[in-house]
Amino acid sequence: MSMLKIEIDGSELEVPHGSTVMDAVNKLGTYVPHFCYHRKLSIAANCRMCLVEVEKAPKPLPACATPVTDGMKVRTNSLAAKNAQNGVMEFLLINHPLDCPICDQGGECQLQDLAVGYGKGESRYQEEKRVVFSKNLGPLVAAEEMSRCIQCTRCVRFGAEIAGTMELGMINRGEHSEIVSFVGQTVDSELSGNMIDLCPVGALTSKPFRYAARTWELARRRSVSPHDSVGANLVVQVKQNRVLRVLPLENEDVNECWISDRDRFSYEALNGDDRLQRPLVRRDGQLQETDWDTALGEVAAGLRKAGKDFGLLAASSSTLEEFYLASRLAKSLGGAADFRLRHCDFSADGKRQGIPWLGMPIAELQKLDRVLLVGSFLRHDQPLLAHRLRQAAKAGAKICVVHSADDDLMMPVAHRIIVRPSDLPGALDGLEEGEIAQIMQSGEKAAIILGNFAQQHPDAARIHASAESLARRWNACLGVLGDAANGIGGYLADLPVGASAGAMVEAPRRAYMLLNTEPEFDVADPVRALRALRSADFVVSLSPFRPGVEDYAHVVLPMAAFTETSGTFVNCEGRVQSFEAAVRPLGEARPAWKILRQLGTLMGFHDFEFDTSEQARDACLGGRNVSSLLSNATSVAASTAGAKAPTIQRVADVPIYFSDGLARRSAPLQKTRQSRVPRAMMNERLLSQIGATSGGPVKVASATGAVEIVVGVDNGLPDGCVRLAGAHSSTALLGAMFGELSIERADDGAGAR
Repeated sequence: MSMLKIEIDGSELEVPHGSTVMDAVNKLGTYVPHFCYHRKLSIAANCRMCLVEVEKAPKPLPACATPVTDGMKVRTNSLAAKNAQNGVMEFLLINHPLDCPICDQGGECQLQDLAVGYGKGESRYQEEKRVVFSKNLGPLVAAEEMSRCIQCTRCVRFGAEIAGTMELGMINRGEHSEIVSFVGQTVDSELSGNMIDLCPVGALTSKPFRYAARTWELARRRSVSPHDSVGANLVVQVKQNRVLRVLPLENEDVNECWISDRDRFSYEALNGDDRLQRPLVRRDGQLQETDWDTALGEVAAGLRKAGKDFGLLAASSSTLEEFYLASRLAKSLGGAADFRLRHCDFSADGKRQGIPWLGMPIAELQKLDRVLLVGSFLRHDQPLLAHRLRQAAKAGAKICVVHSADDDLMMPVAHRIIVRPSDLPGALDGLEEGEIAQIMQSGEKAAIILGNFAQQHPDAARIHASAESLARRWNACLGVLGDAANGIGGYLADLPVGASAGAMVEAPRRAYMLLNTEPEFDVADPVRALRALRSADFVVSLSPFRPGVEDYAHVVLPMAAFTETSGTFVNCEGRVQSFEAAVRPLGEARPAWKILRQLGTLMGFHDFEFDTSEQARDACLGGRNVSSLLSNATSVAASTAGAKAPTIQRVADVPIYFSDGLARRSAPLQKTRQSRVPRAMMNERLLSQIGATSGGPVKVASATGAVEIVVGVDNGLPDGCVRLAGAHSSTALLGAMFGELSIERADDGAGAR
């Protein structure tokens, strides 16, 4: 393709057809002032700050919206360009309030910075400034001083183009223009916090961070998100050993310049009242504070007594170093350890040819033109991957869905098949012909992607095998979305050891260790897990928080949170990302890898002599090339007879802000719409069958317990299904995330099974 030649301030360069002058100046490295322009958003050209002089043009033109023509000559710093930019700045400052000394954006405000270079020392405007009233946008984004807004519309375009839902818009005209939410609604997108970063003034700010510190008071540390399998790169901002803010660290290959709200606001849990700061040991039936030597001595004695009858349950958000030392501890004792806590089908163990992974780099997702998404609550499980697929759909990709719930993905869906959970494997088996097969085979770059729901399914191995068979037939890539931050890291650390998480819960052991795990929320069947723990002779919990273990834990050790320890996560594409501690551990808490190392040494085991986490990481990796270990191939049979389907089945998702202990304890996240108490959702046919009304109480029962809960209508659910979230205290008594339920009206007992 021929290139266009352009001269900018006397320098010549070539750019592709379709480039704007702003693209050209960015390529050259020349700075042109701007507010509304952002390289990830569409062109608005409404701030006019980027006016430049173009030869033969009768007036200055906006660099962001002016296409390059061959031979064009541009002057960005000529007298005409400077006068135009200075004039625009004067207009922008006419109504802007003079509140820089108290503005929360002070010190990192784009308008403040540019006003120094392009503004005047005093204003000629003597009339009253306009006033725009504050808006309530919810618990995360503050819009208290909307008089500062310069109508750049970055926030509006972000919602429509990146988040997939237009939650903000601009009303009125001229000086009466203002940004508002729709009919008084709040901003509820799982990516909404990025609007704060995009705002070039102090109109939209972080509500939790508001007035907590000035930007120049904060130290900055790089880190990696522990919440999902993307491994978003973070900047953790610290003041006086306290995390006060988390921002995205730009990495085009992983998270671009975005992070999810879970990544951004979960840090609020780090400063909560329920942080565990000293070891606890059970005395006279109560957990009491003690010193580390006493606590570790009790743990060593309890584990020695259990010997081989030991099980370790580790959260999937544990670091590679923690996994490695946990694996070594279990092997040294002859016991078992696993990290796949929400899985319930382990029949593929020993039949994999490698470690399950995404099947491609994350950045390749938005280059796909055909995608089959199987069993995934994508927006809440991996929000940034949902964004990547949304961009692919905007570019023309056709997205197909096979699932047990018809959630709004905020993108066009070419074809969907919504079936009961028990029918999900059979639905895949039947895809060799039909509309989805035609769609998938009509593209050049196709992928089948298995989500969290598919991996946690009782027939997960069969689903995986069927998807693998379809991928071969359609010449498509097969990808597996890791269900937590370090799923690949768990396999690299040689987990599972001895037995699966399901087996450890099914057949109770004499002793257990919980690594950053709360079994009532983090395990596939919380009732069975708690039963096993309560029957054990000895239970030790390593946790940053004082968990709900008072009735079964014998020792609780305070471990450092992810911002207080160095470590490594391996994301779903196999990218190894190490990070350092941003702050010192709170109180007497210690990094979990140090606790495990000291415990192994105390018990006389070999190969625990690591002075740094880097040594443990290198010992785990052993110089291996991680990419060579990744494979989604299995030897599981693609088609087997399914079990008898229950009459009413549970469809269980994990709410985005209940996915792990940090998110569950973040006060701002718990105030959002997504954190409301779950309802028993069903379609109108089942609601009519049980004689209930939407908004009324129903009694839902399983083999392990019953709960009374409010019912709601979701006609996107298949017949005979009740959607009830897991990982929540209101539904924990129901036990397994998959299985049979009975439901009846709470008033008279009439109902259905």
